[in-house]
Order: sequence, then C-alpha cells, then structure tokens
Amino acid sequence: MEHVVMRMAADGRPLSLVRGGREWNIGAEPVRWFERVRWWEAERRMPKGLGRVDIEVWRVQARLGSNANSALTTMELVRDGLGGGWRLREAVADAA
Repeated sequence: MEHVVMRMAADGRPLSLVRGGREWNIGAEPVRWFERVRWWEAERRMPKGLGRVDIEVWRVQARLGSNANSALTTMELVRDGLGGGWRLREAVADAA
C-alpha cells in the first residue's frame, strides 16, 4: 500500500491528502469506520506492542488540486498501525 499524508480538520475529518507529491482536496463528505485486524493470519500471537485490534479507515472522494471541476476519485485510506500515518488501500476514478 502507498503512503499518503493527510491533513485533518480540528474535528478529525480529512481535509486534503498528498499522494505522489500532488495535493488532493476532499470534495464530498468523508465516511469513517473501523475494521478488525486479522493478525492471526500472519502471526501465531498478537504482535508485541500492537495493543489494539481495530484500524481506522476513511473513504474519501477527492479531486486533484483546487479545480472544482476536476473529476472526483474515491479513495480508501487506512491508518498505519505502527507509524501512525496513512496508507492508500484503493483508488477508483469516478466516471463522469
């Protein structure tokens, strides 16, 4: 998964993200949920220091730059459990 940098609002919602050196602005209300980490598929025991079993996921619709007319791309972003940053799990360009 690709690393991205997300800029968040004071209430914790994503405002924009940087992917591949380019800024994407959130163009629709983002959706957040949590998923169970399936650590048992790769490890016999929960990894030391992990201490949690859920990960935060955001689905955002963002457009490249500040052009309000550019097409939205739907992205799923997963919080990196160890580093605290974000990873891009999936991106799908919406058809106009």
